[in-house]
Amino acid sequence: MDGSGTNESAITQMRKSVGCSTEKYGDPTLLRFLVARSMNPEKAAKMFVQWHKWRSTFVPNGFFPDCEVQDELDSRKILLQGLSKDGHPLLIVKVRNHTPSKDQLQFKRFVVHLLDKTIASAIKGREIGNEKLIAILDLHQITYKNVDVRGLITGFQFLQAYYPERLGKLFVLNMPRFFVSVWKMVSRFLEKATLEKIVILTSEEERKGMLREIGGEVVPEEYGGQAKIVLLQDAVMPPLGLEA
Repeated sequence: MDGSGTNESAITQMRKSVGCSTEKYGDPTLLRFLVARSMNPEKAAKMFVQWHKWRSTFVPNGFFPDCEVQDELDSRKILLQGLSKDGHPLLIVKVRNHTPSKDQLQFKRFVVHLLDKTIASAIKGREIGNEKLIAILDLHQITYKNVDVRGLITGFQFLQAYYPERLGKLFVLNMPRFFVSVWKMVSRFLEKATLEKIVILTSEEERKGMLREIGGEVVPEEYGGQAKIVLLQDAVMPPLGLEA
């Protein structure tokens, strides 16, 4: 049986295990859960059910508007630059503009807000459900006041549990020596599949490789591209309301 036949069989089994709650979701969405669980229909079904319950309770309206995460947006720490040459939205986190949040509920809502908005920016004439993002974690000029272990872990755990197979690649730039131990701590909470998508850049040649891979048209000038920065709150895209 070829790969497509195997996928169809696994998706069919997964739909039977989950039941009618999968009816409004296309095969690309279900396939992401299957890939995240090594094509095991039962494990993928369990993950889907957990995700569906979380989404309906934590994001009952389908999305979080700017006004519910305004404190996080005001820090101007997230850029949403448009689509790479392969059609993946580029998300940039400028960690030097971040300070650990005192309101963890708002921070979690912000994580959902930025991931939903990033994914929505890729839905332009494409099949909904299989969109991936490219991210840059920029650690330039950070100090200890910017270090947020809990925030990093929360972001990655949301990606792994509630946004399976959404991360295409993450480039980490300008990691200072003091942050190495922090990164080792955070890495303990990451699945092998997530770690394999993370590239820590340590040379100018590697940065040039990142630029070639993404495409200079959407990369800001400060990273070697030709684009002006686009803050998350200024990015224009279709109406939000994602559930997958």
